[in-house]
Amino acid sequence: MLDFSVNPISLELLTQLHDRYQSCRSGTVARYIPELAKMNPNAFSICVASVDGDLLSVGDDRQLFTIQSISKVFTYGMALEDRGRDMLLSKVGVEPTGDLFNSIIRLDENSKRPDNPMVNAGAIATTNLIQGNTATDRLNRILNTFKAYAGRDLYVDSSVFMSERTTGHRNRALAYLMRHFEMMDDRIDETLDLYFQQCALLVDCRDLALMAATLANNGVNPRSGDRAIESKYVRDLLSVMYTCGMYNFAGEWAYRVGLPAKSGVSGGIIAVVPGKMGIAVFSPPLDSHGSSVRGVKVCEDLSNICKLHLFDRFES
Repeated sequence: MLDFSVNPISLELLTQLHDRYQSCRSGTVARYIPELAKMNPNAFSICVASVDGDLLSVGDDRQLFTIQSISKVFTYGMALEDRGRDMLLSKVGVEPTGDLFNSIIRLDENSKRPDNPMVNAGAIATTNLIQGNTATDRLNRILNTFKAYAGRDLYVDSSVFMSERTTGHRNRALAYLMRHFEMMDDRIDETLDLYFQQCALLVDCRDLALMAATLANNGVNPRSGDRAIESKYVRDLLSVMYTCGMYNFAGEWAYRVGLPAKSGVSGGIIAVVPGKMGIAVFSPPLDSHGSSVRGVKVCEDLSNICKLHLFDRFES
């Protein structure tokens, strides 16, 4: 049992939540990326990792899936380290949009920046800022960084990468629009390939819980002891996750769950309880916001049962 000086999270609790929502049939698997349409809608796992390195998991916790938009959090951290806050803010804002993740019109009217790094436009611009002499150098840097978060080597699913590359016309349009406004340099195809590759990295639910726990642990992987990101930038990542990580559901998520979080269209969700734990849920059927139906329900229940909401401390 993991005791976080709040109501304890136990394997029994996770099992109860898994049993409660296993029969849920709401939502649909993402189909705009052909390879994702093949995912098993019944796959479902819940994992919690503490900042002490303890881990609890139930369900299909070894099922591999592509990380998709959850990757945006970690490449944003890389860009912060490479470029610094001021330069990055000149290219990518930090304002919530209230729009879908792949909206093609979300560039700030005055600055021409994408509104934040969690929507596709902002994530592509962020990936464009990752340093490296060649495309291979940049990809290897991303792989090494993600390894530090997850505690093991992660690999690109080539079939999903090619599926996204072949069908990613909307993302390509966003990139060219940003190039027109000088928010990106000329490496359009290279950056898009890198973005599609980062989204196609294979993880399981345990990996995501440890990656979230690394953020909860101020940037240090709680099992390996490796630092994945400079301490001073963890606050930036958690702030953007809290306000923008759940797209046009971010406000209601903050109201109901109250934790920094990020979802991906393959069905993963991570949530961070700063100083305490990382939470991960995997279940492919998505709601209208592009987030896992079961994942949202589990996180809301965990927050309410265990008093994890950031503002629960004010309750009498």
